[in-house]
Amino acid sequence: MTAPLRDPINRVSKNAIKLWMLESFIGFVVMVGGALLLSRWLSGRDWAWVPEWIDWLPIATAAVVGPLGVLEPIKRYAVHRWELSNDVVYARSGWIGKKWVFVPVSRIQTVDKEQGVMERLFGLATVEIRTASYAGSSSIKGLDYTVAASLAGTLAQRAEALRDDAT
Repeated sequence: MTAPLRDPINRVSKNAIKLWMLESFIGFVVMVGGALLLSRWLSGRDWAWVPEWIDWLPIATAAVVGPLGVLEPIKRYAVHRWELSNDVVYARSGWIGKKWVFVPVSRIQTVDKEQGVMERLFGLATVEIRTASYAGSSSIKGLDYTVAASLAGTLAQRAEALRDDAT
């Protein structure tokens, strides 16, 4: 019998909630703005297939997208975790469906620390871990910049030490 899968120990930074809220807000503005433009464009047409309620499309879009935009960052923060043990780094992500990623340190080929413009605003970074597997790379998003730098350095050192031991 196998032991149940436990949660990784470390949470991402609380600033990740702010970043994800900002991203959700931008998505909200784009979705509602697009619905508004579409409804205005279609309501000026005399096409039989355009429903009479087309002017309500932006309001309906806001009613659906708005609550999801608030719920998603909070739920995402509750789920996103990561941990580095002696021989494996693993992370859990996802807010609708959970995704577990286990990367053996011995399989790591490159480790990158990335920081986009919006991540920089909140002092966050992403650690990208690449292996030779068919799945490609794995990433841990929403880390505090100093934590990401430390994790990337530690992973690179451990991977190099294991490669040196294997030759």
